[in-house]
Amino acid sequence: MPRVSVLLPVRDAAATLAECLGSLRRQTLRDFEILAVDDGSRDGSGEQLAAAAREDPRLVPLKATGAGLVPALNLALGRVRAPFVARMDADDVAAPERLEAQARRLEQDPRVDVLGCAVELLEDPRTPAPGMRAYVAWQNSLLDHDAIVREIFVESPLVHPSVMLRTPALVGLGGYREFDGPEDYDLWLRGHRRGLRFAKLEDVLLSWRDAPGRLTRTDPRYAPRRFRELKIAALEAALLRGRRGVVVWGAGPIGKAWAHALSRCGHRVEAFVEVDARKIGRRIQGVPVLSVQDAGLRGPLHIGAVGQKGARGRIREAVARLGLQEGRDFVAVA
Repeated sequence: MPRVSVLLPVRDAAATLAECLGSLRRQTLRDFEILAVDDGSRDGSGEQLAAAAREDPRLVPLKATGAGLVPALNLALGRVRAPFVARMDADDVAAPERLEAQARRLEQDPRVDVLGCAVELLEDPRTPAPGMRAYVAWQNSLLDHDAIVREIFVESPLVHPSVMLRTPALVGLGGYREFDGPEDYDLWLRGHRRGLRFAKLEDVLLSWRDAPGRLTRTDPRYAPRRFRELKIAALEAALLRGRRGVVVWGAGPIGKAWAHALSRCGHRVEAFVEVDARKIGRRIQGVPVLSVQDAGLRGPLHIGAVGQKGARGRIREAVARLGLQEGRDFVAVA
């Protein structure tokens, strides 16, 4: 059996597929298979895969119906033979040591189930994306399990095509879930709820392409609203269960959106917490705005819903001074 099975969904990727496959051929780990799924390509990608498979028997070309990413991933998952599953996208480039470094860490550390790596951003010069640069820097800084799960309700803490997982862990979660939302973030939340352990290698082992037409930019399944709905559902299964209300730290756009969404789901918002003296003492969405000094309410779940640089850290410090414990009484979101 191979040591690693690479899940590689492909749809109309002729412009980048050769570079992607070349980076896999240059891996220092030789014992792996590539389960490449042509998901209804019309640009010759399927023919490229067939030609590459004739040159490299480790590449197993599979055909899908064009039903989308999740069915393609689950089709490949059903053919996996290795104990580890690595993800890769057809427009990304793996460093030569990527598969070997991740497989070695998983073999040496049985506590880790899901292992990412740091990534570098391949930007399209026509569409500079400072927000994506900030996201990459943020997720690259989350290296151990505690850091990853502390931020898991802020944003997806792992870049999907940078990850290697234990095959039994992924199969045990039922593979990827097909629904109207982001399949990768949903997988991390489900894994967290099932007790999987996360980690990330600090070395940059993947060049991650940010193209104008990527699904996260164009598909409504990846809209902020869908992420927030997933976060609320995951919180309802854990930290919100049995809670007497919610306190929202931050009465800006993010905090207001969270309060509105939580209210729609039947959760009582007890108060907002603000440092802005102009807001303290007012009522927003019908609930009072408290100062930090008056915010130590016991019972409700405290949610830090801010986006300004540095604000999350200041809220964490204030919460700790009030004797509230992160992961029990408080969680950071965005």
